[in-house]
Parts: sequence; C-alpha cells; structure tokens
Amino acid sequence: MKKIVVLTGAGISAESGISTFRDAGGLWEQYPVEDVATPEGWYKNPELVTRFYNERRKQLLSVKPNYGHIALKELEDFFEVVVITQNVDNLHERAGSKHIVHLHGELMKVCSSKDPNNQQYIQTLSPDNVEVKIGDKAKDGSQLRPFIVWFGEAVPKIEEAVKYCEHADIFIIIGTSMNVYPAAGLIHYVPRNAPVFLIDPNQVSVPAYVTVIQKGASEGMKQLKTLLIEQFA
Repeated sequence: MKKIVVLTGAGISAESGISTFRDAGGLWEQYPVEDVATPEGWYKNPELVTRFYNERRKQLLSVKPNYGHIALKELEDFFEVVVITQNVDNLHERAGSKHIVHLHGELMKVCSSKDPNNQQYIQTLSPDNVEVKIGDKAKDGSQLRPFIVWFGEAVPKIEEAVKYCEHADIFIIIGTSMNVYPAAGLIHYVPRNAPVFLIDPNQVSVPAYVTVIQKGASEGMKQLKTLLIEQFA
C-alpha cells in the first residue's frame, strides 16, 4: 500500500462551519491573538482565555465533519493514510481517520499550566462537560489550561510529522495558506519523486511541481480521491 501523508489547515474545518482565525471576519478580529493564544495572554487573564476556549468547544459540538474529512477516511481502504493537522478540532477523529497527528494541540483536551506536555496531566473532556472553570486543577495542582500550542511555544509533534513526510509516496495539502511555520515547512521533507496536491479555493503560493485543485475541501477531495484511486491504488 502506498503511503499518503495529508497536511490539513483551517480551510477544511471552515467548510464545516468552524470560524477561522485568519480570514476576514475571523476570530482574530474579535479577539487579539496576544490575548487568547499566547502564554502571556494566559498569565495576564486566565479567565478570558478559559472562557474563549469554552466557547470554541461549544461551537465544535454544533458542527459535523464534511466530505473533505470523510474522503480522507475513505482513502484508508486503498492507502496508508496519515493526517497531520494544524487544526485543534476533532473532526478528523469524528470522520473516522485512524492516524492523526495534531501539531497545535487538541481543543477537547486540557492540561497542566505548569507542565503542558506531560501526558500524566492531560485530560480529555467529554462532550457533556466542555466547560473548564478557574479553580479546576490538573493532577499536579496547577490550574487546568487548554491543551493548545500557543504562539511562542514549541511544537512538540513537528519531528514526528517530519518523519512521516520523509516517507510519503503522495503528499496532500488541504485548506492551509502555507504561511504558518513550522507546519508550512513540511513540504520540503517530502521526497522529490512524490506527487504533491493542494486543495484550496483561494490562491496559494506553492512550488511549480504542486498540482493545485482550486476548490473547497469537499469538492476538491471528491475529485482527488477518484484520481488517486485510478492512478496509484
């Protein structure tokens, strides 16, 4: 079985109705990034940050995976598929994808504010209990914080992602501007002989060897899935 490695960004989830940060009318216009997505914002106002992520979780419960997510699961019948996502939602999980690497953390998880990446202190919230309150503690006694990689923090899973990219037979990029590093740099680790496809309704600046499908995630994946099965399965 050929190995497909997929890099997904906010665009695939936007189609399900999740607000993006970067687009016009996106979350950054309502909440400055430094207030809700940096360690400094957390130390300055943990109540605001906690409330912001509680709202994001409630929004996540109200949306469903779209065909862009589902098609990636369907490709598992024909290929080994690893999804590397910049998204913190759980829509890939809910679509049934088996192998997902979350570069920027997971919205439905909380962790220690003292030692965020310590597995002992990471908890998964249940859909009927998504609200975290100030005073809720991790097992090390520190306030629970979102299990999110904020701006200015290291991306612990990037090395794992690089290893998958280095062994990709096919590389697919869906719904990302390719402006957010280190994720945007993953394309440079893909073997030169591996075909690379990008699905995005917007114009994205990519190298000439990338095949661009200028469509949304669902329409683009419908087209690409057929092509991949015909040519590579």
